[in-house]
Amino acid sequence: MNFSHLWKGLGENLETINEKPDLLPIATVLLPLIESFMVVSKPYVMVQHKHENASVNLNLNETPSVGQKTVSELLQQQHQRALASSRATSPPLGATTASGSQHPHQPALSLNEELFFVFTEEHRKILNTMVRHNPSLMSGSFSLLILNPKVLEFDCKRTYFTQQLHRRSRMHQPHPTLQVNVRRQYVFEESFHQLHGRRGKDIAFAKLNVRFTDEEGVDAGGVTREWFSVLARQMFNPDYALFKPSAVDKITYQPNRASWVNPDHLSYFKFVGRIIGKAIHDGRLMDCYFTRSFYKQLIDVPVDYKDMEAFDPDLHKSLVWMLNNDITDIIDETFSIETEDFGEKKTIELKPGGAELPVTEENKREYVDLLVKQKLTTAIKQQIDAFMSGFNEVIPKELIRIFNEQELELLISGLPDIDIDDWKNNTEYVNYTSSSTQIQWFWRAIRSFSQEEKAKVIQFATGTSKVPLEGFAQLQGSSGVQKFNIHKDFSSTLRLPSAHTCFNQVDLPEYNSYEQLRSQLLTAISECGTGFGLA
Repeated sequence: MNFSHLWKGLGENLETINEKPDLLPIATVLLPLIESFMVVSKPYVMVQHKHENASVNLNLNETPSVGQKTVSELLQQQHQRALASSRATSPPLGATTASGSQHPHQPALSLNEELFFVFTEEHRKILNTMVRHNPSLMSGSFSLLILNPKVLEFDCKRTYFTQQLHRRSRMHQPHPTLQVNVRRQYVFEESFHQLHGRRGKDIAFAKLNVRFTDEEGVDAGGVTREWFSVLARQMFNPDYALFKPSAVDKITYQPNRASWVNPDHLSYFKFVGRIIGKAIHDGRLMDCYFTRSFYKQLIDVPVDYKDMEAFDPDLHKSLVWMLNNDITDIIDETFSIETEDFGEKKTIELKPGGAELPVTEENKREYVDLLVKQKLTTAIKQQIDAFMSGFNEVIPKELIRIFNEQELELLISGLPDIDIDDWKNNTEYVNYTSSSTQIQWFWRAIRSFSQEEKAKVIQFATGTSKVPLEGFAQLQGSSGVQKFNIHKDFSSTLRLPSAHTCFNQVDLPEYNSYEQLRSQLLTAISECGTGFGLA
């Protein structure tokens, strides 16, 4: 059976709808045809996926090259092949044998696969819109889009990702609650020792219940969020020697190749991997940011010389110059590098015999590639492997690879900017209204704060300085989605604002002036930003 005319008509209709947004509701009428396209494409695309997955370490973010062909050109090519096939012994494109099984190894396979990638990329906008309106599509035929993840936008990938995680959770028997009792100043070490002997399945599927020693807070969700927040800070403590800050911004981190000075470093890296995986699994955001090269290695994307900038800006400049200029009689290097750790110097060959092999104009690209790989990957391979062994106990490696490195950062740490309008539009009030004088002063104060102060207000109220990836509308509380809310505190105006992090709630006294409200709020977030008390 030849479907070329059907797909051509479908593509023309989708293009018309895309050009006229008011016609978008009509797209639902075409949904059965789109799903049919996915069903027909699946055998061909899956065969190629399995072939690649068996022969190489597949990176889903690297889709096959489809050149500059359009859907129309591919459909014309498909139609011509179908006509030719009707006079040949081999079945036409999209046809089946007498037994009903398809022929994935016929030359038509590559054309079908190419058609899938080109078609989905041409209509990516409307496909993403349909997924947003009906997320359940990603549990059905639309899941094939994961094999062309460049088509899917981040929120749609996350929808699929979350669906798959929840599906895994439902397949396992309920696990007993994981109780964690720690002293605030020793959260990292004590959490490590309490969870070290636990199975990966326990970490992944059990509900956490955290208690800070000598603090009265009952964990309805907010204490666990605070625990993740404290862990995110303490894991970068230089005393553990696990991570070192980027040479560029000092706020992103990468594994420290000299972490071996800590005899437990690999066990700690596995623990950190578990914790970050658990945070992702449970929908918690962590205020931890890593270098781009580290994110890449978590999803098996090769590093390149551009990633060197965050690690060593001067070396990066040298490599760029080397690649862009003729180095004949200028560069006097071999395929080896010198390292020094605590006064001990060592020569490392980038390839066998590298210390005797000079770098030339002809082999400079290979030299750059090997040098970058050595510094950003090989030198910290043990640390990365340990981290990933813990991370993949919670998050399957094939699932995390649907994201690129930028999206992975968003998945772990949330939106980097605070949208005050979104925050305000998703706030509820008790015994106040949006037009109350104190509420007007509150938002005036928020807009006057620095980014750090705004983040501290959110941390004060919710237990974390980050907001969900979907924005404030999806702020989580003890029983699911819980919007930010402000309650009137009827006690003295001499009291500071107070918070209930499990419910994303701020109790705001009825202050007499803007200046007093602003001052009291700043004092509260500065002096009461951590610690829990009973309401």
